[in-house]
Amino acid sequence: MKIAIGNDHTAVELKNIIQAYLEEKGIEVMNLGTNSTESYHYPIAGEAVARAVVSGDAEKGIVICGTGIGISLAANKVNGIRCAVVSEPVSARLCKEHNNCNMIAFGARIVGPEMAKAIVDAWLNAEFQGGRHAQRIDMIMDIEERNSYK
Repeated sequence: MKIAIGNDHTAVELKNIIQAYLEEKGIEVMNLGTNSTESYHYPIAGEAVARAVVSGDAEKGIVICGTGIGISLAANKVNGIRCAVVSEPVSARLCKEHNNCNMIAFGARIVGPEMAKAIVDAWLNAEFQGGRHAQRIDMIMDIEERNSYK
């Protein structure tokens, strides 16, 4: 499995912790964020990770900024991305089971390293349940298609 990870300047330390955690599990990680604490615009990293996911260069994506909100908004602008902001494992699991989220976001100012690891584990170990949820995902994709301006 290959996961793309991206971050802004507020999340360098947490990104490094999560990257190492994933690599310890044998997961290949594409670092598409900054490694500097100098100001860095989170939309750049959010889009880069989202594009890696939709292109197939990565199977999943994780994005981290101060709150997770801004970077998730940027990621969700890329067609085909379903990125949820999560701050605990239950939401991380459910966003995969019910919404088939191919990306998650969390905030370095919101969750600590151990909670971030628990979030990542819950999301990675969850499986999309399909069924009624698949119909809803199709509806979301229809909205996306209707609002795509090419």
